[in-house]
Amino acid sequence: MDNLTFTNSILLVEGLKVTPQSSYPIFILILLVYIFAMGCNIGLIILISTEKNLHHPMHFLFCNLPVNDILGTSVMLPRLLQDILREASERYITYVGCVVQAYFVHIFAAASHYVLMIMAFDRYVAICNPLRYTTIMTNKMVIKLSASAWGLSVFMVSIMLGLTIRLSRCRSNIENPFCDNASLFKLSCENVVINNVFGIVYTVIVFTFSLGSVFITYTKIASVCITSKNKALNSKAIKTCSTHIAVYIIMFVSCATMVFLHRFPEYSDSRKLASIMFHIVPPGLNPLVYGLQTKEIRQKFVKFWYRNKVNLK
Repeated sequence: MDNLTFTNSILLVEGLKVTPQSSYPIFILILLVYIFAMGCNIGLIILISTEKNLHHPMHFLFCNLPVNDILGTSVMLPRLLQDILREASERYITYVGCVVQAYFVHIFAAASHYVLMIMAFDRYVAICNPLRYTTIMTNKMVIKLSASAWGLSVFMVSIMLGLTIRLSRCRSNIENPFCDNASLFKLSCENVVINNVFGIVYTVIVFTFSLGSVFITYTKIASVCITSKNKALNSKAIKTCSTHIAVYIIMFVSCATMVFLHRFPEYSDSRKLASIMFHIVPPGLNPLVYGLQTKEIRQKFVKFWYRNKVNLK
């Protein structure tokens, strides 16, 4: 048993299936996407942090999004890039390293929903209760909302991974491009019904609560815009909310595709590609869709870029 435990402390990750001829082009493509996503998200955080005119609840809550996107890309893509250049038989990872990666992979997925939910709440208060906005959305409330989003993610993912690491292991192959909860509990020969049930129930609850709260929030916002005669307010509300909805749809479709394909083994390769895209598409598009489509951030970005360009000269 000791030899089995020792052997299984080192796992073999399937990684991304690529031919030797295509490995370098795919490596360069993913690397460029990673650099782009990291640069855009870090740039947004710096911009919002340094520009006092952007120190508003909406923008502070928005900062949770690039922070989460940085987490999501960093926990998976660097490792994936390494594995692309390795032989399939040399893609090893320790069990502890695999658990850590799976933990943050699921933190990223959960926080993607919770962060967009608290951002929807901010827009609801701003548009439906504009006179009370400053009294409701205080700095203390922003901290509470942000802490609740991250705290709930950490709590639920800790339970999920806790149910998995209690299992003994009889296999050592991770049949996925990276480590996640399902890949980990499939290493066990024990009964994993509890793990499957918890994972499915938790996923359904998060999806239902996320989609339901966002739908109800924006339905109320839409009703306010329809009944309001303030065209300037309606125009601003539509621009802000349409941007937020676009970001939510990108995240939801990417995540739902990955989860849906997980239930069909015959679409294994498509599911693996979808899981990688979930860590690439939202982090890459969110800064463009939300950051550059928000007037205040766009104006400050242009000003910030021009000022730095002048200083370099």
